[in-house]
Amino acid sequence: MSALEPPQSWPGVDGSPLSCREKLKVLAENHREAAQVLRDAFEDAVLMGVDEAAMRRILADLVAALPSPKRGG
Repeated sequence: MSALEPPQSWPGVDGSPLSCREKLKVLAENHREAAQVLRDAFEDAVLMGVDEAAMRRILADLVAALPSPKRGG
């Protein structure tokens, strides 16, 4: 399976996979949308001359900096 495809299972807080079909549907849709946006941003940057490795780091840093909704943002 490609990392651009949603995972087969989504681990819950307790480590067991989520099973609610509606949640799984939303998670898969969000994953596909995020993958497309990231792919587009990556391709645009590289085609405009940004170093591939640097852009991968920039995108990874962006994800790492996302605030947790459980900590009040």
